[in-house]
Amino acid sequence: MSSVGQELLNAPFPELVKDLGVGIADAQYALDQVSIKITQLMAGYKENEDTGKLEQDDNSFIQLKEGGTKYSLLALGFTPTFYQFVDTVIELKMSVSMTRSSETSVQAKARALFVASVNASYSQKFQYSVEGSSLMRTKLVTVPAPTVLEARIQDELGGGAIVEPAP
Repeated sequence: MSSVGQELLNAPFPELVKDLGVGIADAQYALDQVSIKITQLMAGYKENEDTGKLEQDDNSFIQLKEGGTKYSLLALGFTPTFYQFVDTVIELKMSVSMTRSSETSVQAKARALFVASVNASYSQKFQYSVEGSSLMRTKLVTVPAPTVLEARIQDELGGGAIVEPAP
């Protein structure tokens, strides 16, 4: 019978850490993709669902008065929001208790294999206890748009704040 210490060592902690890291990376990528799409919308463009290409979206421009200049949200100074995971905690609590019992029986040339599922009845009868809980917590914060992105936006806007949709 293995020791309680060995049972604790058998906990898949490295796999939990790896899965959490990959999950955070996947989530970060998805968040970045959403921020990029929002940036495109704020610039007055959207992706054509059929072709996958960016096309101007006249509905994304704001016209302050009838017949006046149309502005993109980026031209009006709005900036897209980006997010970043900054703090992640894995907390794993496990309780393993083992009891040893022995039964004496006389059998003639017979072998017996005993298999039982662990349920409430089994746990009570054989004083078998395994408990576990886990907690994964992460903190997500907003971060400014990358400075390179802001510089590219300014270049695209021609250094000015007015962007009119193409005719």
